[in-house]
Amino acid sequence: KQYMGLACSGHKVRMLLLCHALAVAVVQVFTFSEHGVFAKNINFYNVRPPVDPTPFPNSFKCFTCENAGDNYNCNRWAEDKWCPQNTQYCLTVHHFTSHGRSTSITKKCASRSECHFVGCRHNRDSEHTECRSCCEGMICNVELPTNHTNAVFAVMHAQRTSGSSACTPYLPALAWLFLLPLL
Repeated sequence: KQYMGLACSGHKVRMLLLCHALAVAVVQVFTFSEHGVFAKNINFYNVRPPVDPTPFPNSFKCFTCENAGDNYNCNRWAEDKWCPQNTQYCLTVHHFTSHGRSTSITKKCASRSECHFVGCRHNRDSEHTECRSCCEGMICNVELPTNHTNAVFAVMHAQRTSGSSACTPYLPALAWLFLLPLL
């Protein structure tokens, strides 16, 4: 029986070492993915609200670019500045060919009046389509409008001030929660 107790404690030690090794691996993967080496791996949905003080109540930011060739470069090189006080929304204007290839993307801060004309319009002469969408919220204009389903005026109840931040569950904590019952 004493031998059985040693085997059981040896099993627990191996499990703890395995859990520790897994946690270290998860932390490393998380760290390397957070500071990704490849520029194409940027996750624009994971943009955190700015830490600098807001210039006025309900301040917000939008991705901004003018006549960019594609959405990735528009979002990547967008100027990081607060929208003017007379704007409440983020506007995206997407021009593309009948084959879906983007020809021009403009994103900017917009007033309510600029957001009245959302939707898609096809120009028969040039065979190009223009889709316009507006959204409300901090950096809400990540995606491009491409059809009547997503070329809309979306009011999103996102946190618009930089004063608070939500807790984000991290992979190591999730790994421990998953592995804890196995111990």
